[in-house]
This record gives sequence, structure tokens and C-alpha cells, in this order.
Amino acid sequence: MRIAISGSTGFIGKRLTADFSLREWKVIPITRSDLSLSVEDLAKKLNGVDVVINLAGAPIAKRWNEKYKQVLISSRIDSTKKIVSAINSLVNKPKLFISTSAIGIYDSTSTHTEQSLNYSGNFLSDLCIKWEQEAKKADIRTIIFRLSVVLDKNEGAFPKMFLPFKLGVGGKIGSGKQAFSWIYIEDVLNAFVFAIETENISGIFNLTSPNPITNIELTKAIGKATSKATYTKKIQIQ
Repeated sequence: MRIAISGSTGFIGKRLTADFSLREWKVIPITRSDLSLSVEDLAKKLNGVDVVINLAGAPIAKRWNEKYKQVLISSRIDSTKKIVSAINSLVNKPKLFISTSAIGIYDSTSTHTEQSLNYSGNFLSDLCIKWEQEAKKADIRTIIFRLSVVLDKNEGAFPKMFLPFKLGVGGKIGSGKQAFSWIYIEDVLNAFVFAIETENISGIFNLTSPNPITNIELTKAIGKATSKATYTKKIQIQ
């Protein structure tokens, strides 16, 4: 199995690369330099691959001024457009294209399934819609994973959330009633493997736990974990 991955040096990309290597699947990174190539030259790199995974995109967790919004748009829309054009130009096409999006496409007042059209209408939602529209132009079997917050104790969002609690300044945000949808990194990896190994599925899938929690529940869980970690550290020092 030969799998090309854009965004292979990111949080999810690195974990996928490691997991695929253990399965003896060959990973071909699609680098930023590759994405600056012509469609024809990028197609040459994709020739002979079985699966293309599109994880390219500048980090969301930054200040969204107008200049950075353009970075977010370009890194997702333009890169997806070029990858799809390269795929479509091939005579021997890959069997599967997996692209990513986010559950930020939905509004925050409802419970959603993949069939929901209750979009939030803000910048992130509009970005996801345009991102997915470009991915859907691939003329091979296509899967789009709408990701919730992906949790891992060492990388991604969780260490950033955990730090204020370690410093003793963590707490709930506002009322604490806001829903927090999440998924564990191992479940994300399993979803990608399942998509690759299951030939009769396509379309959009929300990658998220079926049981979202509230901000206050998350705050209590992190606070408890912080206290336990601090207590353990004290015991070890003594």
C-alpha cells in the first residue's frame, strides 16, 4: 500500500505516518514544496499511489487577523484544489482520496449528524464549506472527515488546555455550559485505517465522540487530573 499524505509533519500526520509504517504501508509525504509545483509535476509524484490523504492547513489556533485569514484560506482551499487537480489528471488514479474538514462547520446551538445543514455562517464554517467543495471535485472515491477537537496527552490542543491548570490559573469559560466535542487520537487513526480498508464507503463523516461534554465538565476533569499529577509528583520527590 502506497499512501501520499499532505500535512504529514503535523500532529495527525505524524501519528498516521507512524501507524502506517507499522503496517508496512509506504508513506509518500506531500510537502509544502510539492504543493508549490505545477499540477503536472505534483501528478508525477502521485502517480502509482493507492491513497491520497489531505491534511494540509495552517494552524487554526492563532489570532485571526485579516492577513492570517488569507493564510488559512490559501493553505486549505488552494492546496486541496491543486491536489484534486493532480489526482484528476492521472490515468492510473488512486483508489481513495481522504480530505479533512471540521465540525466547526455547524452552528453551536444544535446537535448535528452528517446530514445536518445547520451551518454557523461564520468564517470557519464558510472556510469548511469551500474546503469540502474542492475535495468533492475529485473523480475517485472520496471521504471527508469533519474533525472535532483531537485529544492526545502529549500533542495537539490538550497540552495547551492543561498548562493553565498546571500553573494554577485554569477555570471554566463563561457559564461553562458550552458543549465541547472531542475525539481521542487513537480513534482518529482507526477511522483512517477503516476508511482505507473498507472499499464500499464514501461521503462525509463526523469524527467525534457520541457524547460531548460541557466546558465545566472538561474543566473539572482537567482540574482533577492536575491535582492527581501534582500529588504524584510530590510523592515521587519525597
